[in-house]
Amino acid sequence: MTLSPAPDDTLAQLKAGKLQGAKHLKLSNQLTQFPPQIFELADSLEILDLSGNALTDLPSDLHRLKKLRILFCSNNQFTHLPEVLGQCESLSMIGFKANQIKHIPEQAIPTRTLRWFIVTDNALAAVPNALGECSKLQKLMLAGNQLSSLPASMANCHALELLRISANQFESLPDFLFDLPKLTWLAYAGNPFCNAIEQALISQLHIHPIDWQSLTLQHVLGEGASGVTYQALMQQENAQQLVAVKLFKSGLTSDGLPRCEMHANILVDEHPNLVGVKGVIHNHPQGVAGLVMPLLDADLKVLASPPSYQSCSRDVYAEDCRLTPQQAQLILQGVTQAAEHLHAHGLMHGDLYAHNILWGAEKVVLSDLGGASFLPLDKPQLTQKILKLEARALAILAEELAAVVSSSGDKTVQG
Repeated sequence: MTLSPAPDDTLAQLKAGKLQGAKHLKLSNQLTQFPPQIFELADSLEILDLSGNALTDLPSDLHRLKKLRILFCSNNQFTHLPEVLGQCESLSMIGFKANQIKHIPEQAIPTRTLRWFIVTDNALAAVPNALGECSKLQKLMLAGNQLSSLPASMANCHALELLRISANQFESLPDFLFDLPKLTWLAYAGNPFCNAIEQALISQLHIHPIDWQSLTLQHVLGEGASGVTYQALMQQENAQQLVAVKLFKSGLTSDGLPRCEMHANILVDEHPNLVGVKGVIHNHPQGVAGLVMPLLDADLKVLASPPSYQSCSRDVYAEDCRLTPQQAQLILQGVTQAAEHLHAHGLMHGDLYAHNILWGAEKVVLSDLGGASFLPLDKPQLTQKILKLEARALAILAEELAAVVSSSGDKTVQG
């Protein structure tokens, strides 16, 4: 049973004892204290979302919620991760994005059960050694902190598949990352060691400015972690054309810095299997950063949905998704060519997933460069290690495509 009334009603219903049996509870009411009535749901509650409040701590007996699997406390006022989390016997996903967290106690990590850990946009200078004991950890999101290293114990994170360390203070990539057997999706742009690489690549390019006044926004095409994309009409001299306009939400995204995403788009220029870019927005009245891109064919459809809470690191394909071998081959070849173009221009995509792939009868587009990272081309051995991760992502995509090829056809998909 999932209950999701209007936010103001939810707290009132909770206090009135009307949410018995609820598995999923979301409260966003500028709370400064944890409502004790939540404990009345201990026999059923699995997902608790307390994001968007003013909390600074959690009760020391939170572990009474024995079925709690997923906890979100983003956009609150925590300065530390509560130690009690380490005592929660079923907790597999923890999200404390956009707080003011400076310290994570070793005891706060539920090492036996943790699969997905999000502490993006905080003030961490270190993360605990206990992460290395998390044998089930698959996704670790640390972008937008003050980290300059990761604990050596993390060499034991053999299940880790996705790592975001963008917009931190790393002077180099930790060597052990490339020995992790399942690491596939890595984002590291916006760190000191690659800022110089980024600037060197971008300094050689012309960045075309597009005045905000020449754009008329029409309707929303899509929204992601980093921003909102609109269809818009662009006036240039005596001509008008339809374009896509992406406006970034803030100075930091779940993947890293908008600056890095904008530079990545400019760097790769045009390719038939990439979205492309027309220019960068200038003179926005609120100073919002944005990109102007070609408008893609409305018939293109997204290949799959992003990972669910259950799938964690794997995209979710519709149950009725069926491809012919030829369609699967078209998709894989298009994405491979897009990735090769990125690599040749000094970039790794870093988020090569089916949910970032648009496709139609004759066209395939790899989108979203939010997780793209600049390759250390002056260090060819390191570059090759990084690109092996992208090869792993392509191999996973090939496996997924093969799994949705119509049973009547040949399931062989050549990478």
